[in-house]
Amino acid sequence: MAQTQEKILILDFGSQYTQLIARRVRECRVYSEIVDSAMSVADIRREAPSGLILSGGPASVHGDGAPGCDPGIFELGIPILGICYGLQWITDHFGGRVQPSGSREYGQAVLRLVDPENPLLARLPEESRVWMSHADEVVEAAPGFDVIASSDRVPFAGVCDPKRRIWGVQFHPEVVHTKYGKRVIRNFTRTICGCKGRWSARAYVEVATEEIRAQVGEGKVILGLSGGVDSTVAAVLIHRAIGEQLTSVFVDNGVLRHEEAKRLLEVFRKHLDLNVKFVDAGEELLDQLAGIEEPEKKRKVIGHQFVEVFRRAASEIADARFLAQGTTYPDVIESSGIGKHADNIKSHHNVGGLPAELGFEALVEPLKMLFKDEVRALGKELGLPDEIVWRQPFPGPGLAVRILGEVTPERVATLQQADRVVIQEMKASGWYRKVWQSFAVLLPVQTVGVMGDGRTYENAAVLRIVQSSDGMTADWVPLPHKLLGRIATRITNEVKGINRVVYDITSKPPSTIEWE
Repeated sequence: MAQTQEKILILDFGSQYTQLIARRVRECRVYSEIVDSAMSVADIRREAPSGLILSGGPASVHGDGAPGCDPGIFELGIPILGICYGLQWITDHFGGRVQPSGSREYGQAVLRLVDPENPLLARLPEESRVWMSHADEVVEAAPGFDVIASSDRVPFAGVCDPKRRIWGVQFHPEVVHTKYGKRVIRNFTRTICGCKGRWSARAYVEVATEEIRAQVGEGKVILGLSGGVDSTVAAVLIHRAIGEQLTSVFVDNGVLRHEEAKRLLEVFRKHLDLNVKFVDAGEELLDQLAGIEEPEKKRKVIGHQFVEVFRRAASEIADARFLAQGTTYPDVIESSGIGKHADNIKSHHNVGGLPAELGFEALVEPLKMLFKDEVRALGKELGLPDEIVWRQPFPGPGLAVRILGEVTPERVATLQQADRVVIQEMKASGWYRKVWQSFAVLLPVQTVGVMGDGRTYENAAVLRIVQSSDGMTADWVPLPHKLLGRIATRITNEVKGINRVVYDITSKPPSTIEWE
């Protein structure tokens, strides 16, 4: 999407909030990209952004190896907004003073407008709640900069040099704790940078279609189709661009949901008109998992087996040169970071290069600059059914990571039935689209129960219902007691092998969303 008409580049200094800045800009219907803070001014000029945002970061401008930007950005003539460390770096560069805070400010503060007429702060009340998170602060503004906002502890909470078209704030407008933060971001992108707000799913479809055609040409593409919203949207978008040059490979690994392979194949072939090669590898995979209890080993076995099955299927498709994936922007950010100052949060199964053993020439990743909500909007634009668009995230290793201990065909069948009940009840109650994920976990812990006049000694199941915006953090959901009771009653009545249901009320962190 490098040639989008309107664009804000976010120069990343390693802040934990940088991804949020990109989201807030896009919520203003303006396209944004996160780039390394060290990006050269020549490369920035080629991107032709409407404005730049310099993110926060954990470093001190006085520290060894403190990150910075190409000073040539100030000669581009486009608006620049520095946030937290971004403001401190700008201040230090232009001759102001930055020093450690007398009392480190972390948390909520009250912002007071000094210049309410400044366009960055337009339509903000004279006092509002903001979020501070910094160890250093500006103690003397650089020559040419005026103070536009302050707080009790931070006299230079907002500054501006109107001649150079530079703004800076010490607080974080991108986080939800800053009450009017979205308005600040909108003021910068729409009013100051002059963006018209034309970023939309429809616009993305048109641009991405042309980019796919330009990359692929007459070549053939293979895509691993899981049935999740990311891979399905990628498949439909690529099919729209190149038609029958795309072959999607759908593997039933034996640990999918109840009758999921059958339902998804019908959607893929009849409703979406995709060319799908189906591989039933369930028995093969479950044989490989026999006797394995350690979670990481289970994941590795499943991953290795999937690659092997996919490789065999792909080898039967002649002259395929490209591998397509439903990689999304959080995958890219979490796995590799954007700049050298970003922390690597976690590895991801479809990020990090092209597996050499698969023998493909290049990757096709049409969603790699999109967030999950944007992928869903794109799916609606492309006409995908709600069943796919609003499908909750499902782990690549499937139900295997929701079965503690050894994965056996019997345990998979038991969990499939429990999972079926959870999904049915969540959808019937209207809660399914209100939460991030809802599922059951099978514990290899047998408990005593009573059914009819008989004593039972069967497994326990755990309900896991969480809310999240991106999966990086999550809170457990206080579902209505009647709904919880209905789910538990149906599972114990309908699912042979489970006689007890409990509810997981831990958040992420300290727990993860999945149990393994």
